[in-house]
Amino acid sequence: MKKKVLMSVLALSVFAAAMTGCGSSDKKGVKLDPDNPVSLTVWHYYNGMQQAAFDALTEDFNATVGKEQGIYVKGYSQGSVSDLEKAITDSADGVVGAEKMPDIFSSYADTAYSIQKKVGLADLTQYFTEDELSKYVDSYIDEGYFNNDGALYLFPVAKSTEIMMINKTDWEPFAEETGVTVDDLNTIEGVVEVAQKYYEWTDEQTPDVPDDGKAFYGRDSMANYFILGMKQMGTDIFEVKDGKVTFNTDKEQIRRLWDNYYVPYMKGYFASMGKFRSDDVKTGDILAYTGSTASAMYFPDNIEGDDSSYPIDFIVCDVPIMEGGENYKVQQGADMAVTKSDEKHEYASCVFLKWLTQKEQNLQFVCESAYLPVLKEANTVEALDKVIKDNSIDINDKAYECLKTTMESFDNTKFYTPSCFDNSYNARQVLEYNLSDKVKADKEAVEQEVASGTSREEAVAPYITDEAFDEWYDSFCQALNDSVAE
Repeated sequence: MKKKVLMSVLALSVFAAAMTGCGSSDKKGVKLDPDNPVSLTVWHYYNGMQQAAFDALTEDFNATVGKEQGIYVKGYSQGSVSDLEKAITDSADGVVGAEKMPDIFSSYADTAYSIQKKVGLADLTQYFTEDELSKYVDSYIDEGYFNNDGALYLFPVAKSTEIMMINKTDWEPFAEETGVTVDDLNTIEGVVEVAQKYYEWTDEQTPDVPDDGKAFYGRDSMANYFILGMKQMGTDIFEVKDGKVTFNTDKEQIRRLWDNYYVPYMKGYFASMGKFRSDDVKTGDILAYTGSTASAMYFPDNIEGDDSSYPIDFIVCDVPIMEGGENYKVQQGADMAVTKSDEKHEYASCVFLKWLTQKEQNLQFVCESAYLPVLKEANTVEALDKVIKDNSIDINDKAYECLKTTMESFDNTKFYTPSCFDNSYNARQVLEYNLSDKVKADKEAVEQEVASGTSREEAVAPYITDEAFDEWYDSFCQALNDSVAE
């Protein structure tokens, strides 16, 4: 991706935007000295194009608002999200060899909740007025209040949700011959039906080889599948009060989730092989997947099979929901936390965060990352198009279609993220891996039986009975309870 920006013009426009957006939160009368600038370190997990975009914006800030007010910001990528979480946790725990806590760090709520208890985070309401906070998407701001103490501990800089992406090139002949349409993928149940048709259609291509149909679909986050699937059906799987959780695992609802993921996976309609489902699309092992909006950047341009390679086009769709359910989508993406320190560093950190999230800067960043902007006024296709035009940004087609699809449905979507609680990270890990690990192991056992001559139908049958579900359901509920045991 290329970004064609006249830096001198950009610097002026950024400076003007920052001056109108950063001067009104001096609640404590903090004064900075341009001759003795405050140095801020930012730890994040951005890599590649995202890191390049963040670094470019940081340089713009340092050359304009930072220079004017006396603030110098330096960002450091810690690698992956898990690498960042470990670095932050080690620093907070005082692990030998760990670096000093940064002034600002990217964090999901689970991690920030833990860090706040250990070393403290700045209360950002001290540096942002109510009017300023009201300009941000309400649910994004609400996510940062997690202690019921009125303090804002997390600030949104770029969010994401889930979308569905399809290999258009291989979808079209299948759709033409079977009569399926993209609209059939609006619900999870519809995805299962289409996936069955795709398996059967591909199996028929080789009539001399039985049971060799191909999987149609996969999804990246199983935790999101559980959390959002339950929410769409009217249930908070994590019901939190005063930092303590009650697990709502209605058996009939959990059975729907099982029937619409485990069962089709076992039958060969779904699959997960690589680290991410975009990897599985690239190898031709699946045709479509549900993943983060940011994953659009990694959707492949080509299928790279064992003995063939060919270019593919793409389709971006709204994420499917449970049939008859409410239109909830996941709200995700790390926010920024400010480490509790002195007023000058906390104030300077907030000046930078406020500047970074103003419409023009924020939209420039999302163009490079396929994240979503955080201001209400920025979440429109018109605002996106204007920034692209004004700054001559050569945005990736997949990123643009992903942002456009999400923004077009923004006002009709309910974004949701569960509340934090003690050991919430452990509970989320159960949702992420308990069923996905089981289905992979069970599917491997089935494949071995099929390879030895058993029909797929016979091999799968013992795994999808009521008794098999009951056994898993009991172990799943126990695993959740164990995850938060003191």
